[in-house]
Amino acid sequence: MQKEATPPFFIFAKNAQLCLNLKGALRRPHTSKRHGRDLRATMSYIDEAKQNFTDLSKNPYPGRGIVLGTSADGKSFVQVYWIMGRSVNSRNRVFEIEADTGFMKTKAFDESKLTDPHLIIYYPARHTKDVQIITNGDQTDTIYDAIKLGGTFESALRTRQYEDDAPNFTPRISGIHYKNAEPAVYKLSILKSRDNCEDAGCERMTFEFEKALPGLGHFISTYETDGKPIPSFNGFPKLMPIFDSAEETLKAYWDALNEDNKVSLMVKWIDRETFEAKTIIVNKNV
Repeated sequence: MQKEATPPFFIFAKNAQLCLNLKGALRRPHTSKRHGRDLRATMSYIDEAKQNFTDLSKNPYPGRGIVLGTSADGKSFVQVYWIMGRSVNSRNRVFEIEADTGFMKTKAFDESKLTDPHLIIYYPARHTKDVQIITNGDQTDTIYDAIKLGGTFESALRTRQYEDDAPNFTPRISGIHYKNAEPAVYKLSILKSRDNCEDAGCERMTFEFEKALPGLGHFISTYETDGKPIPSFNGFPKLMPIFDSAEETLKAYWDALNEDNKVSLMVKWIDRETFEAKTIIVNKNV
């Protein structure tokens, strides 16, 4: 049985004005009535994110996952992406960052074991000077190419649908951060079937987030949990914590994922002023 992950403690150093007592628990600082409502909302968001993180640590198979958010100090946008696998083919992967472009791709760890590359070998992360794209499939290229030609995140995804891996029909999940955050700081999308069936066609949902919440992000995954067939993610993106640094965020999420099924994880830390990014990765196969 996987040991439950305990998330590192996190705070909003400036924005929420939260304090630590000697035992490390949250306490409410003295605030005026004018700020009381914002503080109560912030503490509620923190509790929600902590619970969702605990739920993630207990989930044997959320599949591929994306978290988009903002660093605790508010100075950086943050992207978290991971892949998991149950089959030999899915587990036979690593993340690799291209030296010349900074794009991140998946590749086979052992080429001799690669049997079907079309849904597992792709670029999860690409970028331009104005956007940072992250997805769970080759729709990364679709979005990147469309934006380079003057299209949008939404128009690109209208040309795609869920993956052709019956009976699961795995959702395509995608995210994007914008340098010029108007009207949205970031967006998440899911293209999915209804109840693992093609009869209802492709259900397309895009979620826009217009305000950065320091120390918090929004999470979406391909699956709810394990199953036969595997049930697709349902509902709205969930609040998740973003920790104090890229390294702490990488460790926290890697430790939270199921030990048997996790494969690789990436954290990208994007400076909000310059839009320059630092990307760090961890691979189970080394």
